[in-house]
Amino acid sequence: MEFENLYKMYSQKIFRVCLGYFNDVDKAKDVTQDVFINVFENLKTLKHYENVSGWIYRIASNKCLRQIENEKRIQLVDHYDVFKIEDIENSTKEERFIKLHQCISSLPEIDRIIIGLYLEDLSQKDIAEVVGLSHANIRVRVHRIKEVLTEKMQHNE
Repeated sequence: MEFENLYKMYSQKIFRVCLGYFNDVDKAKDVTQDVFINVFENLKTLKHYENVSGWIYRIASNKCLRQIENEKRIQLVDHYDVFKIEDIENSTKEERFIKLHQCISSLPEIDRIIIGLYLEDLSQKDIAEVVGLSHANIRVRVHRIKEVLTEKMQHNE
């Protein structure tokens, strides 16, 4: 598979995954660029193209985790004071999107990673490989994360 095709197919998805880790557009862009530099440099070593998406997501996840380790702390931006959404049902699609990402950013790091990959349509099996947990554990965690997010969205925490 050619690098250009991979970049076109996955760059926006990887950007959104990185954004889920950092909650910072510029940092997510930088890490996404680093991911695709790594993909380009190692594409020749990839033996099985059938799981290229899992390979790229693992690179992205590892890059993000390394970046976080280098910074020695995660900076979460709390936008609750800026966006007061009283009635989520009557809010616009954009307001609900913002609210969802606020709720996601308040989750523990591993849950943010899992739900970010899940929202990118990665299979639970592939998510398990990326984060190093069992498939059964991912299935339970996804269910619980959805419940937590639903509760947060409904109660406007």
